[in-house]
Amino acid sequence: MHRLEDSRQRSELNTASRRGVLYPARLPTFARVPAPDSVAQLVRWFWIPEWCLPAGQTSRQQLIAFPACNLVVETAVVGLAGPTTGSSYRELTGTGWAVGALLRPAAVPHFASAPAVLRDRYQLLDLPVLRERVRRAMLGPDNPPTRHRQAVDAFATWLTSTVPPPPYEALLANRMADLIDTDPAVRTVEDVACRLRLSARSVQRLAARFVGLPPAVMIRRRRLQEAAQRLRNDPETTLADVAADLGYSDQAHLANEFRSVLGLTPGAYRRRVGPAVS
Repeated sequence: MHRLEDSRQRSELNTASRRGVLYPARLPTFARVPAPDSVAQLVRWFWIPEWCLPAGQTSRQQLIAFPACNLVVETAVVGLAGPTTGSSYRELTGTGWAVGALLRPAAVPHFASAPAVLRDRYQLLDLPVLRERVRRAMLGPDNPPTRHRQAVDAFATWLTSTVPPPPYEALLANRMADLIDTDPAVRTVEDVACRLRLSARSVQRLAARFVGLPPAVMIRRRRLQEAAQRLRNDPETTLADVAADLGYSDQAHLANEFRSVLGLTPGAYRRRVGPAVS
């Protein structure tokens, strides 16, 4: 059973490995590591970038982030990145690393009682034990996979000793988020409510308490991530086909969504990203 679960997690990571990354060719050394079983209800996966840039050089990393919070350990600080309302970016310089946990909704209330307040914010947290354990692992073995696994294990051990088991409502919020993120047939809040056998209002309350974004925004985020991925990886497909396949009312609807979130049209993005990166 453990092998099947590990295979499922790795398949999910492979599928989502570049979703939300607008310019994959610009990524530093980057890994996504499956969450250990002990924190599977708290963390979707861990992500670990490492970089070493020449003096004066920067690397701009732009994302359509997943609709979620991230708990991030860096070399000197720990921070909680709230859900974003648009695209986000970070300028990397010098040498560094980060170990981030893409939090599932069930984990969020432990770190933020009102996640909507954290929209588009990065809040520093006083968690010295977590920072030191992860830092020690990242300064350990020269072999990156071993170093990453040790850092994830240290992170997961800290989470299991700190975050209590999630109650039923929190697990229901996990189901809501999983449904929105993985089922392309889900295109409206009513679709989510029907699948979960809840009212639309109940779905909205779950999203407000455990995610910090409305469920309709979560659905639009998934579609926009998928649209960007299609435009990048399949240069032969038309904008009209992408719009139709992903449930946009028409090509103009897709273009408007792109402009409102990313500040550029789908065509401009396709030209900017250049040849497809698999």
